[in-house]
Amino acid sequence: MASQQKSPAGQTVAVPVAPPVDGLQAGLQYLSVVDQLLVHQQIECAELLSGCEFQNKYLMKNTMGQVVYYATEDSEFCDRQCCGPSRPFLMHINDGSGAEVFTLRRPLKCMWTCCYCCLQEITVEASGIMLGIVRQRHTAFPFSPLKLEICDPQGQVQLVLKAPCCPCACCADVPFPYFSVD
Repeated sequence: MASQQKSPAGQTVAVPVAPPVDGLQAGLQYLSVVDQLLVHQQIECAELLSGCEFQNKYLMKNTMGQVVYYATEDSEFCDRQCCGPSRPFLMHINDGSGAEVFTLRRPLKCMWTCCYCCLQEITVEASGIMLGIVRQRHTAFPFSPLKLEICDPQGQVQLVLKAPCCPCACCADVPFPYFSVD
């Protein structure tokens, strides 16, 4: 089932609708019925031409290519230019109607993985309530593949994501397999 809604860019898109799930916010219900989301960054021509970092925007799609969520970055100009991928940000995740479903909040941390105090983390919140934390796991070797811990609101690890050795691919999907902590 899908409903027709306007995207933030003004396009009409078919947004999949999930059945209600008790205790789950309306916008999060769709996550209970999907096994995969594809995240596509929207590239700004002005960013390519100027060389300046702009606030990122993403489309989150299901496996059928239907747009499920829109993500927009909220960050400071100086942070984007000086801190690059280590910058602090607030990412707003909205559904097709424009309603905010959840936010991702990342503080400023440096990229030195050899130091425990520098490991990246993102807090996931919905309606002001913390849903969980995604934390970078310390690795013994600086150039080891990235590992991320998906934690509940109390900080208990629920899943581990393992990034590929080269987490980028030109015009191709990059899988991030996940594993239980057992």
